[in-house]
Amino acid sequence: TVKEYYYDLRTFFRFMKVYRNLVTQNYDELDQVIIADIDTAFLQTITLSDLYEFLSFVNRYKKNAAPARARKVASLRSFFHYVTSKAGILKENPAADLETPKLKKTQPRYLTLEESRKLVGVVSQTMNERDICIITLFLNCGVRLSELVNINISDIHGDSIRILGKGNKERFIYLNAPCITALQNYLRARPVNGVIDRDALFISKQKRRISTKMVGVIVKKYIEQSGLDPTKYSPHKLRHTAATLMHRYGHVDVRILQEILGHQNLSTTQIYTHLENEQIRDAMKHNPLNEG
Repeated sequence: TVKEYYYDLRTFFRFMKVYRNLVTQNYDELDQVIIADIDTAFLQTITLSDLYEFLSFVNRYKKNAAPARARKVASLRSFFHYVTSKAGILKENPAADLETPKLKKTQPRYLTLEESRKLVGVVSQTMNERDICIITLFLNCGVRLSELVNINISDIHGDSIRILGKGNKERFIYLNAPCITALQNYLRARPVNGVIDRDALFISKQKRRISTKMVGVIVKKYIEQSGLDPTKYSPHKLRHTAATLMHRYGHVDVRILQEILGHQNLSTTQIYTHLENEQIRDAMKHNPLNEG
């Protein structure tokens, strides 16, 4: 989240310099704009109108859909709240009345049980113990991408792994048989000599802690090999898949699911307990008034 907010703010200030004709670059050259000279005096000139111009820009030029723009609104609100209320740099918050784009409620994507088994089968055939372990943990434990890459060997305690989640909130995930087997196989195959990040569980070919970007590439590769659309499924979708399968087939209570996923609010967990259209259709058939 911190990285994404940083990227949003960097894009905003680059946009502002081009928008105000303070640099020679145009909107297609934003990545070349230097913002090291942004100071208090500059911040004091920013208005609500500027913020809406930025949102209009990312909509037209960057093709940002409503969810992406909503996150940028959150980034701007957080930043200007801080410089106004916490740091006292500004007297008035230009983002105070900035509205969030309306978001459409859509059914979240997830792999079906059959598709999940196919994905596991595909990655298992590679004999790549690291990738097998990554996919297995995603599908069985529902960990976040950031949580997975930050797992240390010292975090492993028998059949459980200590996870440091959002807001530095600590929790333990308990491993089932496939996870324990995949983890043991990977630890036996994991390189030892020359490893730079020695305590990191998952390491790259460069023998450093694996990056979130690299894990995304790995997931995309196996999703594609499974005959699925790699543009529709990501590590986060695998987390959603794990939660959905646990709730639907394992009949895991939503409050237990909340603890497993590390959600602070139960309302966040409830999006993982959606029902398929077929189940809804079947429920309607059981309405007693349906009997003709």
